[in-house]
Amino acid sequence: MANGSRQAAWEFFGAELKRRREEAGMTQSALGALVFVSGGYIGQFEQAIRKPQLDVAERIDEVLQTDGFFGRMCRKLIKETRYADYFAHVAELERLATVICDFAPAVVPGLLQTREYARGVYRASNPFAAEEYIEEMVQVRMDRAPVLMDAARPVYWAVLHETVLWIPVGSSATMAQQLDHISAMVRQRKAMVQVLPFAAGAHPAMGKMMTLMEFDDAPPTAYTEAVLSGNLLDDPGVVKRTQTHYDLLRAAALSPEASLALIESAAEDYRQCATTT
Repeated sequence: MANGSRQAAWEFFGAELKRRREEAGMTQSALGALVFVSGGYIGQFEQAIRKPQLDVAERIDEVLQTDGFFGRMCRKLIKETRYADYFAHVAELERLATVICDFAPAVVPGLLQTREYARGVYRASNPFAAEEYIEEMVQVRMDRAPVLMDAARPVYWAVLHETVLWIPVGSSATMAQQLDHISAMVRQRKAMVQVLPFAAGAHPAMGKMMTLMEFDDAPPTAYTEAVLSGNLLDDPGVVKRTQTHYDLLRAAALSPEASLALIESAAEDYRQCATTT
């Protein structure tokens, strides 16, 4: 399903949600309270600004007695997205976030990846895939990058473990280009990047990738990812604890200035390696 068609389908979802809610004589706040989200969330669902998670859609079905309509439609739209099921909702939220904070233990975060680096990541995880599939996946990832380029872009903060700088993905030239890109994003003030050095030792997110997102009119969320799975967390207590872990990571990381110097030094090392091989 093309992006325009999928958006039209979500708009139909929202219009139908509004119609069914009003037929039931419920306000947005009243429905939200019964499905454990805010009235503002319901309003955003109805305007197709924000897409509900499947469990919320299923609770809406229960409350409005719609015989599984919203759950089925949500499941179908998630299935037809270009992203993996566990990441589809996160990709939607990135476009709405006012603040995005990433922690990367081993791989450059998707929003900062260059095309060649992304290609190396996908080839490593799909060694028997056709090149057409690899290119399709790379393009899907590249399509997320404009989030950080728009005038209304979110505040973006990334903490990279030093491991990220020294795991070669692709050629030395690819790594030099990737680190140059991160440096450029920092120098253009489109991103704040810190490096958590090896010397920092143990930390609260050992081996755990995490993303925190904040919004103008919705509670913050946290996302964590494992092998072929991901968890979008919106429980306030869990999100607060995740935010505390991220604050500890930032405190243990090098300063932004020292981090940039290390990134640019690593890029130069890769560049020299590329010219001698």
